[in-house]
Order: sequence, then structure tokens, then C-alpha cells
Amino acid sequence: MIDAAAIKLRYEALSPVLDERGRRRFAAAEALAAGWGGIVAVSAATGIARSTIGYGLRELRGTAPDSSVGGVRRKGAGRKPLTQTDPTLLSDLERLVDPQTRGDPMSPLKWTSKSLRNLAAALCAMGHRSATTASGAC
Repeated sequence: MIDAAAIKLRYEALSPVLDERGRRRFAAAEALAAGWGGIVAVSAATGIARSTIGYGLRELRGTAPDSSVGGVRRKGAGRKPLTQTDPTLLSDLERLVDPQTRGDPMSPLKWTSKSLRNLAAALCAMGHRSATTASGAC
């Protein structure tokens, strides 16, 4: 019988210090040690998807693509910067901030009296779509 509580306890103790690959490989090692039904049990105990645990097993066996490469994600993976997907965003933002800029004009750091909410609303009015973490809620 698989002790899901023990797996969960070990996972909760280690997950804060593990990156994505480490969590995946930890879950795979636990599933491997548990034997038959281990993937389902580890998935239920940790909340990690079964497909992710399966990929971790392939990594442990050395059959996963790029399993020995240093990075956590594939090259080119992840979201593109907003300035790359929306080329006019930066110039429009600078145009909004410039009249309210404070501080040393020679410094690369700019201070503005406009709030994030006002800047986000103005950018939305200009037709820019952005994530809430990038410029407040649209």
C-alpha cells in the first residue's frame, strides 16, 4: 500500500527549495519507488499532473529529450516580452510618462506622479492589451 500522506509530507518539505525540474524528478522518483499505481498516488498527493510525472520518469531513465541540458525550460519557451509583441507599447508609455517625469533628467531611472492605474487605463484607451501584472487591470 502506498503511503500518500508520507509522500505529501516529503513533497511539502522539499518543494520550496526545488525548481520545476527538481519537483518533476522528485515526483518521478517517488512514483518509481511506490511501484504499481505510484504515478496516480503521487499525483494525488502532490497535485502534480500525471503527464508531468511521466515526463520526469523519462528524464530519470535518460530517454527524455534534452534531459541533460542545463536549463529548466526549452530554449525559446515562455512568453515573449510585451515590447516584442506590441512594438508601440514602450513609445506610448514613454509619451504618457514624460510630462509627469520627476528627478534627474540624466538618470536612467524615471519617477512619475501618474499612478499605475491611470497609466494602465491610458494604455488600454490607446488599444494596448497587456497582462494585469504588466500594467494593472484593463
